[in-house]
Amino acid sequence: MRTLIYGGLLIDPASKVCSAQDILIEDGRVSQILPAGSGRNYLYGKAAPAEDTVIDAAGRVVCPGFIDIHMHEDPIGEDGRIQLDEDTAVLNCMLRMGVTTAIGGNCGSNVCDPVRYLQTVDRDGAPVNVGLFAGHNFYRAQAGCTEKYAPATAEQILRIGQGVREALDGGCLGVSYGIRYAPGMNLEEMLASAKESTLVAAHIRDDAAEVFAAAQEFLELGRRLGVRMQVSHIGSMAGFGQMEEFLAMLERERANGLDVACDCYPYDAFCTEIGATTYDDGWMERYRCGYEAVEACEGRYKGQRLTKERFEEMRREDPNALTVAHVMKSHEIEMALTAPGVMLGSDGILDRGQGHPRAAGAFPRLVASYVRTGKMSLYDAVARMTAMPAARIGLERKGRLSVGADADLVIFNPDVIADRATFSCPTAAPVGIDYVQIGGRTALRAGRIVQGRLGRAVRG
Repeated sequence: MRTLIYGGLLIDPASKVCSAQDILIEDGRVSQILPAGSGRNYLYGKAAPAEDTVIDAAGRVVCPGFIDIHMHEDPIGEDGRIQLDEDTAVLNCMLRMGVTTAIGGNCGSNVCDPVRYLQTVDRDGAPVNVGLFAGHNFYRAQAGCTEKYAPATAEQILRIGQGVREALDGGCLGVSYGIRYAPGMNLEEMLASAKESTLVAAHIRDDAAEVFAAAQEFLELGRRLGVRMQVSHIGSMAGFGQMEEFLAMLERERANGLDVACDCYPYDAFCTEIGATTYDDGWMERYRCGYEAVEACEGRYKGQRLTKERFEEMRREDPNALTVAHVMKSHEIEMALTAPGVMLGSDGILDRGQGHPRAAGAFPRLVASYVRTGKMSLYDAVARMTAMPAARIGLERKGRLSVGADADLVIFNPDVIADRATFSCPTAAPVGIDYVQIGGRTALRAGRIVQGRLGRAVRG
């Protein structure tokens, strides 16, 4: 079966293309780029064979499927299958906002053995293609180091390293660290697990005023091991008055030879469990806020701002409940998302459909809130959602629409596309996305999922 997409504006930053072109897809790959308006006549004359698909993309952008370099995967249920409720699963939210490849296992966390997860995706399919980091914190717990404030023993470090090596051999794309969530972790422990990888990502140890020292601790891995480094969600790390200096520091490190990049989501509130170390003593001083800055995403106080009493009750009785902290500076998020070396990553995480709207709105929001307001060009926005993350991860056939590339693509109306997810309705679907194709087959049409198992595991 062949698919012809004609009449659209092709934006493919990996190939440095931004012009009207027709695209022919065969056997799940891009087979030819044709002059605009010539596709139908070139292939068929006046009529297309019934077995072929023809898509009129007039007035639309045709670009590679979006790649989310930083998200948190859905759990696997007792039946051994990924829990994919159509309305609330994060992987379905990814598909509805144009993502065709999602990279989980971030912040050091895996929902289960990541090799098993990839095998499950291969067996059952998934809404989008799924790649994973090997989460250091996951293997830390597997090694018996369950006290987050304690350093790992020498024996535990060996066991962590062994688990990470097996995950990398099984197809994980790199190693991720949640240093903030396991403050007992030290550089020795990180060096031991990073040496087998070529890409490491981290939720670094600290934020706000302490973000510079925290970043330097992580960057030491690059200095000693020569690995590529990804600083996760920099908006929630340096978006409190430090962003300009922080970005300058990273640019200086790149100029001095370190291979470091960042991701960021287009919101000025972060999301984490109320029992996380983020809310340890001193958090209000650090963020210069009060309890009312924190909103409960679930539980007894869902949708409400917290008081001292509510905060202490939730932290004591429901520590895994997700919260949103409205504490970052909007102009600093804009500064990050328009800076060199920063790509879009949603940091999407949902618990039974509850959480932060970034999981369902981050990618359309970049176009609606940045491109249409003149803060960023459409070409630049597409690059930050496609070519940049693909290159960072090393996905040679994704994030592009040149001949031979995987036919993962999105067709959207640049004048209409917008996020609709809110803090009160975090999984609301965006508007303005006409088609999403994965492997040359239609996964979403007119905003509705029509084939939700086209995704496959992506391995390193």
